[in-house]
Amino acid sequence: MEGTTKTRFTFRSEGETLVGNLFMPSREEPTGVVVAVGPLTSVKEQAAGAYARAMAERGYAALAFDYRYFGESEGRPRQFENPNANIEDIKSAGTALHADERLAHLPLLGVGVCFGAGPMVRAVAGDRRFRAFAGVAGVYSDNAKNKARMGDAYQAAIERGQSAERLWRETGEAETIPAVAPDGGDVAMPLREAYEFYGTPRGQVPNYVNGYAVQSLAYSVPFDARGAADMLEVPVLIVHSERALAPELAHAFYSAVKSPKQQLWLESQGQIDFYDDPKLIGPAADAVARLLTQNLRD
Repeated sequence: MEGTTKTRFTFRSEGETLVGNLFMPSREEPTGVVVAVGPLTSVKEQAAGAYARAMAERGYAALAFDYRYFGESEGRPRQFENPNANIEDIKSAGTALHADERLAHLPLLGVGVCFGAGPMVRAVAGDRRFRAFAGVAGVYSDNAKNKARMGDAYQAAIERGQSAERLWRETGEAETIPAVAPDGGDVAMPLREAYEFYGTPRGQVPNYVNGYAVQSLAYSVPFDARGAADMLEVPVLIVHSERALAPELAHAFYSAVKSPKQQLWLESQGQIDFYDDPKLIGPAADAVARLLTQNLRD
């Protein structure tokens, strides 16, 4: 693999300054530009950065950045997961990358990991500048299925988020819960394997905060990624595992896509090893590179 360089990359999105890391191949001109986004509550030094670096090793310029409200980026309340804001931040990242004279004429491509696949696929479906989409261990939320699965808890979660947002607007106080905890409980991500990444040295980085603004529930619970499948007009790659999160949603999403599509099903321990295991990151990045090579040739 080629060597890479990493530089700080800042840009504006709806009035906020966002901070990213731009990875570039060190010994060749990039052939495309990748925007990579990661899982719930994550920051650029975690999964998104791992995939951005992997794509730079394969000859692409690749940006991993902190969404507004997270990491080094601006925005309040902190730790606020708002997929609609994520989508706008992704589009703003595309605008900023194309404003860089080194990258201005290169095709733009989107990669989303875990929950990040949802905002990314919505951004790609709604922005013709993006030439392809790849989801890695993506969570392709289906609002109708989510509502049926959660029952009464669906509306209760949204109302809890709305109540927290009213508190924020009236007092400036943001109610937060942990993103992860060793025994689960009232947390954003109750999976034990999520704690074993974000709650231990395995995934902890100085830029990461183990927190989740409760008002996020009003936006993330009803968020629907599935509908983007009906809108996509660009090539699509789904990389997943039967042991990762919600494989049935990945299968359903892939089946619904009408544009040219490919899928790669890998063997994983679960969901989280897609974030940091080279045995998964490497094949996934190779598949993305093949998709992009085919797309650029066409």
